[in-house]
Amino acid sequence: MKRVAVTQRIFPELIEELARRYTLVDNQADHGLGAAELAARLRDCDAALITAGEQVDDALLAACPRLQVVSNIAVGYNNLDLAACTRHGVAATNTPDVLNEATADHAWALLLAAARRVTESDRFVRAGRWQRWEFEMLMGAELHGSTLGIVGMGRIGRAIARRARGFGMRVVYHNRSRLPAVQEDGAIWMATEEVLRSADHVVLVVPYTQATHHLIGAAQLALLKPTAVLVNIARGGVVDDAALIEALQQGRLAAAGLDVFENEPRLDPRFLTLDNVVLTPHIASSTRATRRAMARLAIDNLADVLAGKRPSALLNPDVWDCRRR
Repeated sequence: MKRVAVTQRIFPELIEELARRYTLVDNQADHGLGAAELAARLRDCDAALITAGEQVDDALLAACPRLQVVSNIAVGYNNLDLAACTRHGVAATNTPDVLNEATADHAWALLLAAARRVTESDRFVRAGRWQRWEFEMLMGAELHGSTLGIVGMGRIGRAIARRARGFGMRVVYHNRSRLPAVQEDGAIWMATEEVLRSADHVVLVVPYTQATHHLIGAAQLALLKPTAVLVNIARGGVVDDAALIEALQQGRLAAAGLDVFENEPRLDPRFLTLDNVVLTPHIASSTRATRRAMARLAIDNLADVLAGKRPSALLNPDVWDCRRR
C-alpha cells in the first residue's frame, strides 16, 4: 500500500477513510510540523497531506525521494516551492473555490467590526467603563453608500463585491487585468493607487508573491483616506505591518481588520496595544463545512495522483507531462 503522511489533525472520518486506502503516517497533534520533523515524517512516504504552515522546499524534497504528491489544504501556496516540486517530479495541489464564500464572509466580519468599532466597544463594556449613554460615544465609519475598494478581484474578491451590493456600496477594484464586464457586475477597474485614493474602505485579496511583498507600505497607506478601514485577508507580507502600525497609531488610518500577519503567529506586539485594529488568527476559511470541503478536495487531489490521474487543482502542470513521458 502507498504510504501517506498527514501533517496535522483533520476530521476523524477522513482520517479513517485514508487509513482504509493507504498506510497512514498520521500526526495527531493540532499544529503543523517543523522542517526537521516534517522531513523525518515524509522520508518514506509516497504522498503528503499538508497545511499552509508547512514549508516544502528543495531540501525537503531531496530528503524524500519517494514523494509523488504534496496536497496543500489551502488555496494559497506560498509555502510550496513549485519549481523545486517540478524538478523533483512531485505534483503540488491546492484547494481553490471551496473556501470562497466563507472567506468573503470573514472579510465582511472584519470590515464591519473595524468600521463600527465592535471589538473596541465590547472591551469598553467588559471593562466596566460604560457608566452612561453619550451621544458621541464610540462613533464609527459609515458603510452603507460608501465606496469599497478591492485589490485582487479573483473569485473571493468577486464574492466580497457581491455582498457590497446589499450595502448599496460603489465598488472599485484592481486586478492584474481587467475582468470581462459580466464578471465586473458594475465594479470599476482602476490602478491600485487610484483604488486606494478613491475608496472609503479597502480589502486585500491578492496572493503572496515576490511581486506583492509589501504591496501596501507607507507610501500606499498615505494614499488612503484617514477615515478609511483596511482589511487584509490575503497573506502576511502583503502589508508592511510596521508601516500599518504607525499609520494606526498616528490617526492617519481609522482602523484595520487583519486575519494575516508578517511572521505569524509571532505578530508585532504593538498590534495588541491598539484599540483601532481587529485581529483574528488566520481563520477566514474556518467554518466546519468549508474546512471539511477543503480537506475533502485535498484528499481527492492526493488520491488522483496516486492513481495516475491528473488532479483537478494541479499547481505545476509541467510536472504532469514529465510524469506521463
